[in-house]
Amino acid sequence: MEIQGAGSSAAAPLYKKWADAYAKTVTDRVDYQAVGSSAGIKKIKENSVDFGASDAALSQAELKKSKLIQFPSAISGIVPVVNLPGLKSGELRLNAETLAGIFSYKISQWNDPAIVAINPQLRLPAKPIEVIVRQDGSGTTYNFTDYLSKISPEWKQSYGKNFTLTWHSKLTQVKGSSSIAAAIKKTPYSISYIDYNYVIQDKLDTVQLQNRDGKFISPSPESFSAALSNSGWKTQANFEEMLTDKPGTKTWPITMGTFILIPQVASNAEKTITTLKFFTWAFMNGDKLVNSVDLVRLPDSLQARVFKEMTTVTDQQGKPLNWSLR
Repeated sequence: MEIQGAGSSAAAPLYKKWADAYAKTVTDRVDYQAVGSSAGIKKIKENSVDFGASDAALSQAELKKSKLIQFPSAISGIVPVVNLPGLKSGELRLNAETLAGIFSYKISQWNDPAIVAINPQLRLPAKPIEVIVRQDGSGTTYNFTDYLSKISPEWKQSYGKNFTLTWHSKLTQVKGSSSIAAAIKKTPYSISYIDYNYVIQDKLDTVQLQNRDGKFISPSPESFSAALSNSGWKTQANFEEMLTDKPGTKTWPITMGTFILIPQVASNAEKTITTLKFFTWAFMNGDKLVNSVDLVRLPDSLQARVFKEMTTVTDQQGKPLNWSLR
């Protein structure tokens, strides 16, 4: 049997890795389309796929209204990436205020005094900043703008947080994480934001970002885990909480979870059981595959909550679905 999923482009490498490995153990197949988080949410609400994937959690009220269950699959981080000739990856330092200024096009030159003040040791070019952003409905954009909204009242008032934004007309807009990576590589003096696994996969240049404790941090699985450890995810298994701007000297400030959405009531019990089996297998056997695509596995306490969430799915008569991997 083939099941279909759609959504997050950030998490696509993980779901495809899981699907390829799973196909070697069973006859079932998983087809995943990286169409962006908001499209994935739309498709699962329309019941046109067997699972949706989003990099932003839906609220409990929205889940109830749409009759969906939700659980995280992994943790990642969103990283400002640059193409700055003459500078090495990780040399440039930025903070939330300069990021907000750049992406609202109020800071438009690389040698702007605000950037120079944070980087006195660097010789910054007197070049315009080429800003590249996501055009499609993206959970990456949602988390990135959630972070900027927490730090900058001006950003919150002018732009807010959302899957899509009405960007400044001077910004270049592209669709999907892969297109962001390609655009950054071919555009000198550019900046964008992208998920960490694409940073590693496409060998993109990163920045150091100042966190809530005032420390300039480089992105890494360890810094994403630090954000998780300083959140309600770890203490209360509360994965609806945003992971941006968490405390901790080692915390990466734009950490995010990525999520799976499945109907609470199965319209096709056989397909839903196949979907649940796939994710059960993935959590039991796929931890090393999470690491292989530069994401962070869920702690055991969260995996236990995920399994509990899965058992709440019912058939049309309200009876819990029964499945096992045997």
